[in-house]
Amino acid sequence: TSGIPSFTSFPEYPKLKYFPTPVTEIIGLFKDKPLEFAPGEKWAYSNSGYLLLGYVIEKASGMSYAEFVKANIFTPLAMADSGYDSNASVIARRAAGYTRSGESLTNADFVHMSVPHAAGALYSTTEDLLRWQRGLYGGKVLSAASLKKLTTPVKNDYALGLGVQTGKRKMYSHGGGIEGFNTHLAYYPDTQTTLVALGNVNGTAPSEIVAKLGALIHGDAVVLTQERKEISVPREVLERYVGTYALSPALNVMVTLDGAQLVTQVSGQQHFPAFAEART
Repeated sequence: TSGIPSFTSFPEYPKLKYFPTPVTEIIGLFKDKPLEFAPGEKWAYSNSGYLLLGYVIEKASGMSYAEFVKANIFTPLAMADSGYDSNASVIARRAAGYTRSGESLTNADFVHMSVPHAAGALYSTTEDLLRWQRGLYGGKVLSAASLKKLTTPVKNDYALGLGVQTGKRKMYSHGGGIEGFNTHLAYYPDTQTTLVALGNVNGTAPSEIVAKLGALIHGDAVVLTQERKEISVPREVLERYVGTYALSPALNVMVTLDGAQLVTQVSGQQHFPAFAEART
């Protein structure tokens, strides 16, 4: 809600990400840029915001962000398979990241781990993330007052770094994405259920996997992808959906029509066909 533009959407980012870059240099990319909106006016995901929070941690603690999270989170919670990633270090059992190229896979593009800083750059496992969830929601990380603030939505169902879903059942969750990896972590407070999906292929949908697992574990029906039926929709109906849809000031979804096939593309990502189950 700060209005600070996200540095990962800047035109220089695709070249910057290959090289070791101090956090102060990345902050320099956006510190003099105008805000995208007045603080509090809107919600737009900003990697720059998380980077600044990491820098505040460093200034307040006198430690690097990597040292701080190890000393205050990973070690106390016995998360031995988690840490700040390093391109140079040999890390046992570290997964490689891939991206899709048509029907085949290619190695994901490189990103130097000094660049994402507190907006990413951590590695973990499903077991360690369960330890994190139990520690966080079990009162081992934050005071009760801080945990309540963390999970109270501020705008657009987004709290302090967590999405909050209400309705049929409450869920706190967040996804992540970086070159070669997509992830989703969710917690249902009423049943104390944690769900983790970690994917090492861009284009996979951990959020959908988590949603279906959440439905199954709570007794809801789930329709598998192969059970869904595509129908034919007249071209004049499909034409109505063509356009550019803004998810945030820096992120658009483009919908185009290729013959009788709708095609979607998120800014800077691959094209994906969209299939109709109904005219709507």
